[in-house]
Amino acid sequence: MATAPIIPAAIQCIIVTPEATALDTDADFVALPLYDGEFGVAPGHSPVIGRLGYGELRIRKSGETLRYYVDGGFVQIADNVVSVLTNRAIPAARIDASAAAEQLRSSQDRKAAGEEQLAIRERLLSQARGQLRVASRTR
Repeated sequence: MATAPIIPAAIQCIIVTPEATALDTDADFVALPLYDGEFGVAPGHSPVIGRLGYGELRIRKSGETLRYYVDGGFVQIADNVVSVLTNRAIPAARIDASAAAEQLRSSQDRKAAGEEQLAIRERLLSQARGQLRVASRTR
C-alpha cells in the first residue's frame, strides 16, 4: 500500500531586489502577478519558473495578508520555496498613490514614435497602473 506524500504546512517566500532581500518569511499561500495573469502557490506546489508582471504580490500568513507591489522580474518555485527576483518590491502601505497617478498622467501624455519609445511608454503605464491597483486595495 502506497503512502501519500507529506505536504509541508508552510512555504518560504523570499523577495530579492538588486539592492537587498526585501522579505524572507514563511507563508500559508502566495499570490503572484505573472505577466499573463495571477498565479497562486500553496505548500507542495510543483516546480515552476515564471515571468512576473507589474502588480500585487500577496502573502497569506497566519490569517494575515502582506501586500507588496512588485515591478516585474521572475519567480522560481521549488522545494516549497517561492523565490521572487524583481526590480522593486514596495510594501503596499508605502506606495505613493499621488506619485503613481502623476506617472500615469505623464505616461499617457508622453509622445512615442518607434517601437522602443512605445515599449517604454507601455512599461511606465503598466507600472503606474499596478501601483495604483495595489494602493487602492490597501486603503
